[in-house]
Amino acid sequence: MTDDTRLQMDQSPEREDGDFAPSSEFMELIDQAMDAGDQPALNALLEPMHGADIADLIERLAPARRRLFIELYSGEIDGEILSEIDESIREEVLELLPRHVLAEAVREMDSDDVVDLVEDLDDPERDEILAILDDSDRAAVRQSLAYPEYSAGRLMQSEVVTAPEHWTVGEAIDFLRREEWLPEQFYHIIMVDPRRHAVGYVTLGRLLASRRDAVLRDMAEDSFRTISAYAAEADVAYVFNQYHLISAPVVDSDDRLVGVITIDDAMAVLDEEHEEDILRLAGVGDESSISDSVGQTVRQRVPWLATNIPTALAAAAVIAFFESAISQLVALAVLMPIVASMGGNAGTQTLTVAVRGLATRDLSASNALRVVRREVAVGLINGAVFGAIMAGITFLWFHDVWLAGVIGMAMIINLLVAALAGITVPLVLNKLGADPALASGTFVTMMTDVIGFMAFLGLASAILL
Repeated sequence: MTDDTRLQMDQSPEREDGDFAPSSEFMELIDQAMDAGDQPALNALLEPMHGADIADLIERLAPARRRLFIELYSGEIDGEILSEIDESIREEVLELLPRHVLAEAVREMDSDDVVDLVEDLDDPERDEILAILDDSDRAAVRQSLAYPEYSAGRLMQSEVVTAPEHWTVGEAIDFLRREEWLPEQFYHIIMVDPRRHAVGYVTLGRLLASRRDAVLRDMAEDSFRTISAYAAEADVAYVFNQYHLISAPVVDSDDRLVGVITIDDAMAVLDEEHEEDILRLAGVGDESSISDSVGQTVRQRVPWLATNIPTALAAAAVIAFFESAISQLVALAVLMPIVASMGGNAGTQTLTVAVRGLATRDLSASNALRVVRREVAVGLINGAVFGAIMAGITFLWFHDVWLAGVIGMAMIINLLVAALAGITVPLVLNKLGADPALASGTFVTMMTDVIGFMAFLGLASAILL
């Protein structure tokens, strides 16, 4: 590494002020080191960075640059970095890594991270990685893979710290100091009975603050809950968020302890649920990523765009039905997109709130009627306000009081329908077992477009012509 490079590194901030992303100056130094093939410089630049930040950097690179980066930096890629790499490019990274680097990285990972790494791989690639593990670790990973996809069994780690409930604090501390297999991070000692049923847990903080002769069963936390290995990941995230858990034991169908889920895994699921909802509402698929190629992005988006064709044709059919009215009064063609656009925006607002409420379980059958009434009231008020505004603008523009009245009434009708559709459509789809984030947008858009055009053009035909 040259003295000039060292000076640049010392003077360049790794991050922008107030931002967790690498600064543009730092990224330029990364590019310079890669272009020069300067492995020591690249290693020195990335040495102070967290594994998650290095994983983000890898994800941002174009495929050709990513290959060059891994060729230079592969010796430094460990289990922490590998577990943080997005699944959309993970298989590509695995293929690029030298086998000895991959083996060392996988051996460093907890069982839950290995499960996440291999569960989407084809059998040959999966078997190759599992062969790297020790027999006990391999058996633990295979046990997790035997549970349904997106279940707590796939999410848990098998490394669990347990103790009999009759142990004292001193016995537990001596046990922890003696054992070498303990996971790098854990928050509770889980108490079990002779049949390995989880009966409670004790936080490490409480353990260290207590006298050595205190009995574990007397220190059990009130927050103790077990989670079935067959529970859905979304339910796991909800339980952690609802009850402020930091870890929870996982049990099989016989209530025997088989693993533990920690808060980092639960919050990762919660983040994925949020991301999926946003992507589905936008109609870009639930696995879209900025690292996707042009072909992948097109394949993900085309089906969603195709579903909008029927809604567009329905709106076009309404316009065609009033073709004679539009030809007689050109102002209708000028104003009708405004009515539909306002309805679409209002519907999207209500729809977003409803889908989020269903995902967080804040919106349920017990309060659905109250929320529907609220949204109807909001739709009426917004319709009246913006209807009056558009009526005034229309009068100043076209000097026609009747036309102003028509667009004002149409705005009230469409914003009311938008609010009603935005809340009821996801509720109905959820009741039918469909994903409201996936299908609601199409129905709401169709209703606001069709009703908006029909209300405006129908009122115009009846009043103005």
